[in-house]
Amino acid sequence: MCALMSSLHRLKKSEVPMVERRYTRFVLLVCLCFTGLAGAMILGASPLSAQQDRVSLLEPDFFKEAVSAGLLPPVEDRVPRVPKIVSMADNAKQTGRYGGTMRTLGGRAKDTRLMVVYGYARLIGYNEQFELVADIAEAVDVEEGRIFTFHLRAGHRWSDGQLFTSEDFRYYWEDLANNPEASVMGLPPALLVNGEPPQVDFLDDLTVRYSWVQPNPFFLPALAGPSPLYIFRPAHYLKQFHPKYTDKSVLQEKIEETGQRNWIGLHFKHDRAYKNTNPDRPSLQPWVLKTKPPSDRFIFERNAYYYRIDQKGHQLPYIDKVAMAIASPKLIPAKTGSGEIDLQGRYLNMRNYTFLKQGEKRNNFTVLRWLPAKGAKIALFPNLNIKDDVWRALFIEPDFRRALSIAINRYDINQVIYYGLALEGNNTVLPQSELSRPSYRKKWTQYDPDKSNAMLDALGLDKRNEQGIRLLSDGREMEIIVETAGESTEETDVLDLIRDDWRKIGVKLFIKPLQREVFRRRIFAGTTMIAVWFGMENAIPTAMTSPEELAPTNQQQLQWPRWGQYYETRGKVGVPPDLPEAKRLLALNYAWRKAVGRKEKTAIWKEMLEIHADQIFTIGLVAGVSQLVVINNRLQNVPEKGIYNWNPGAMFGVYRPDTFWFAPEKDAGVQQ
Repeated sequence: MCALMSSLHRLKKSEVPMVERRYTRFVLLVCLCFTGLAGAMILGASPLSAQQDRVSLLEPDFFKEAVSAGLLPPVEDRVPRVPKIVSMADNAKQTGRYGGTMRTLGGRAKDTRLMVVYGYARLIGYNEQFELVADIAEAVDVEEGRIFTFHLRAGHRWSDGQLFTSEDFRYYWEDLANNPEASVMGLPPALLVNGEPPQVDFLDDLTVRYSWVQPNPFFLPALAGPSPLYIFRPAHYLKQFHPKYTDKSVLQEKIEETGQRNWIGLHFKHDRAYKNTNPDRPSLQPWVLKTKPPSDRFIFERNAYYYRIDQKGHQLPYIDKVAMAIASPKLIPAKTGSGEIDLQGRYLNMRNYTFLKQGEKRNNFTVLRWLPAKGAKIALFPNLNIKDDVWRALFIEPDFRRALSIAINRYDINQVIYYGLALEGNNTVLPQSELSRPSYRKKWTQYDPDKSNAMLDALGLDKRNEQGIRLLSDGREMEIIVETAGESTEETDVLDLIRDDWRKIGVKLFIKPLQREVFRRRIFAGTTMIAVWFGMENAIPTAMTSPEELAPTNQQQLQWPRWGQYYETRGKVGVPPDLPEAKRLLALNYAWRKAVGRKEKTAIWKEMLEIHADQIFTIGLVAGVSQLVVINNRLQNVPEKGIYNWNPGAMFGVYRPDTFWFAPEKDAGVQQ
């Protein structure tokens, strides 16, 4: 089996199928090798690593002055002895040139985390074919899907020049993860198999091993995620905030200076790798934050000790700086259309397509249409864990959710908002998936207001006021507040159409935009009635892909956050599901983890998808809507067609923005 996997891994780009089929290859590789079917395999460094001695490293212009002044070691002393060599030919990319500042836009100050997503430096990461490959790690040995041995790169350094070694893994494991003060909620789910933690061994300075009794198919994908599982920390930097390594009086002074309650708050404040808010924290990313928040413009500069190089010896990234300006999400399409960016995808949608196309020639950019991999572009999430007893009784009732679904005219939404280019129906797997069935998308989605009215009457909601609005059992008007994260007018436009549809069945809809943090807090607290978000994260799975997204396994699942929280925390927080179908989904999810054969796993997926289609836990509206990506005409190595997805994919991350570069203006035809 692993011979097959290795042969897939060695395929050249010319042999790779169309972009829509890349997900299938990704899940085939990942899941077959990590569900116990594979014996042993190695996710290794590029085969070009053996040619390292023949590569002369080229000093980026950005650092030449500092190197000449003795403030920075030369590049050959900054990269690892065996750097990660990026083959441009395999990815149909051109060798780039140094220099430039890449401009992008964020919708809020916390979007600094996007540079961790886009930078996509991971112990293990996905390549453009969605195969898992070693990245920060030089190689990873995998035995029986349960023993993972990481081999680090000799001479690899953090962005401040300190060595990256197994001590950084030990510090996380012993001083944080297994410290009851610092890890109140226990270990992350991806580090547990049937509730059991791994055996972690630090074999030498460059070798770390994680071992479980049973296979752990979620470990490497978690490391490769857009918001990755961090199993290491910059120990040399963070020890100053830990009582085990710092004098108590010195630590107390730091606590008081920063206004924290204790050392845990102090440590957390300085150790938010994914949030990316601390310029002083050493990083392994291609660009490191240089602007201290708060700010309306953040600068990220190239990492002098970055571990990737191209085949000609250029230390990546090619681009020296990234400038992220913060603007209202509503203004980002306009700013993009006026040429204020070099790379932008976030906060753009198909409603902006005509406007952006009109600005292409005038402002020297190109509008690309990438394939999304979500189960729904927009979906409604009735909160089955809402605190209000009357509403909870309704949301738990499948016929109520079904009635709301068939009262929505998806055809109108498609025509008015998406120019008829969308796929109408449920939040489910896409047609590109081997698991797709037409019934999954069509069930309870055909517009039928008469049937919806009859179903609501049958539920005892047959009383109405003078305006025709239905009354709840306690006499209140049936007023549904739908909350959004307030980041897209597209959602509001869709909800305006649904408001008219639901008015025909005696339901009054109100739209409530919120800031994302408030939006999520209200959902988790059980005060939100219905939320708007996108659908399934990975809607092009195979039978070997984990179906946990279909079961209440995560607090971020907006239809049942408290059930998901209960599963995530192993019963410490939240409540267990009390709905038979939700319990069945959890049982099936567990059965999938234990299943061995593809046939058995396919059957489990089929039942879970059928339950979702019938129960309408989420009300999908449309899917398959292109994601717009706008690039400056000078920006090179950005694929014309790509998959724009959070996980797996990290949006731009899987296409390695450290290999993007700016062509001279004369070559790109940019007008002055």
